[in-house]
Amino acid sequence: MTWLAAIAWASAAAAQQLEGLTIATKAGDRHIFQVEVARTPDQRSQGLMYRKSMPADHGMLFDFERVEPVSMWMKNTYIPLDMLFIRPDGTIARIAANTEPLSTRTISSGEPVLSVLELNAGSAALHGIRPGDRAEHPLFKH
Repeated sequence: MTWLAAIAWASAAAAQQLEGLTIATKAGDRHIFQVEVARTPDQRSQGLMYRKSMPADHGMLFDFERVEPVSMWMKNTYIPLDMLFIRPDGTIARIAANTEPLSTRTISSGEPVLSVLELNAGSAALHGIRPGDRAEHPLFKH
């Protein structure tokens, strides 16, 4: 990441404090990510749009405030992402890997979920994260 991209990411993230989120895999591995949490309609609408890069082990957690089917898209999003659709208990329901930047194709959760975690494309495969693994964050009830 260039210093200019790092400054852009830091300024975008500065408006919102980063929070720790851990993914515990069924294989026993634990991976910690620093995430921005999109809690308001405006934050969820903006998401990661217009950003050109994201540091490794960072992401954005979308809190939809209620459990329902969710659809996402990549309009105005330049970073290829892995989208992890997460149930209220923190279990990962589905992973949409390596989503296409700038696409208006909808990406569905496939079932009712509470949140979506967006990570850099390839992060799920790199860390062996699969459906059924668990996200640990205060948002989820265990």
